[in-house]
Amino acid sequence: MKTVLITGCSSGIGLDAARHMRARGWRVIATCRKPEDIAARRAEGFDTLHLELADENSVAACAEGALAMGPVHALVNNGAFAIPGAVEDLPRGALRAIFEANLFGSHDLTRHFLPHFRETGGRVVNISSVLGLVGIPWRGAYVATKYALEGLTDVLRVEMADTPVKIILIEPGPIGTRIRANSIPHFERWIDWQSSPRADQYRDTLLKRLYDPAVKKDRFELPPSAVSEKLAHALEAPRPRPRYYVTRPTHIAGLGRRILPTRALDWFARRS
Repeated sequence: MKTVLITGCSSGIGLDAARHMRARGWRVIATCRKPEDIAARRAEGFDTLHLELADENSVAACAEGALAMGPVHALVNNGAFAIPGAVEDLPRGALRAIFEANLFGSHDLTRHFLPHFRETGGRVVNISSVLGLVGIPWRGAYVATKYALEGLTDVLRVEMADTPVKIILIEPGPIGTRIRANSIPHFERWIDWQSSPRADQYRDTLLKRLYDPAVKKDRFELPPSAVSEKLAHALEAPRPRPRYYVTRPTHIAGLGRRILPTRALDWFARRS
C-alpha cells in the first residue's frame, strides 16, 4: 500500500481527493488546520496530522510526523485560501499572509520530503488553478500566489529530471468548493472596501458574489471529483503528465495564453 499526504483536507478538493485515493487503495495522511476538522477526518478513519502552512514549525512537525508513520510515496500540496479585493486595496500584510500559506508553506513542505522522495521515487503534485494561467479582476492576491507556484513548480520539475522524483501540476478551473465562503473572513480582515475608490464596484459585484446566497454557481463549474480523477492519474500513471487541465475554462485559458495577444487576454479577463 502506497502512502500519500494531502494538505487542506477540511473540505472541497482536498477532502474529495483523500476519499478518492483511499478508495483506490492508497493510505492517506490527511492534514487540516482546525482541530474540529482533524477530528472529523479521524472519525472517517484517516491518519491525520495538524498543519498550519504559514507556520514553519508546524510544517516541519507535519513532515516529521508523516515520515515517522512509514514511507511516504507522494505529496499533494492543495491547501490554500483567497483574499478577494482590488489589487490597489491589498495591504502588504495581506500579501504576506496569503503567500505564507499558499506558496511558502507548500514549498517548505516539499523541501522536507524531497530527500525521502529521491530514495523512494516519490511524486509531488501541486494543485494550482486556472488563475495560475490568467488573471481576472478581484483575484489579484490569489492569482499572484498561483503564478508563483506555477513558476516554482516548472523549474523544480526541470531540476529534478535527473532524479526519480516526479513533479506535477494540476490546474482546476471553477470547482464547487467552499473557497468563496472561506474567503469572507480574510476579505473582512484585510480589505477596507468602503474607503476604496472602487466602493461602488464592490457593492455592485464582489459583495453580491461573496454574501448573496442567490448568486448562481460559476458557469462550467465541476465537482471536486473532477480534480480527484486527474490526481489519480498523476499519482498512478507510469509517466504522469507535467500538467493536467481540469475544466473547460482552464483549457481555454491555456490555449489563449499561447495564441492570443495581451489585449485579447485582458478582454477575456474583464468578461470573466
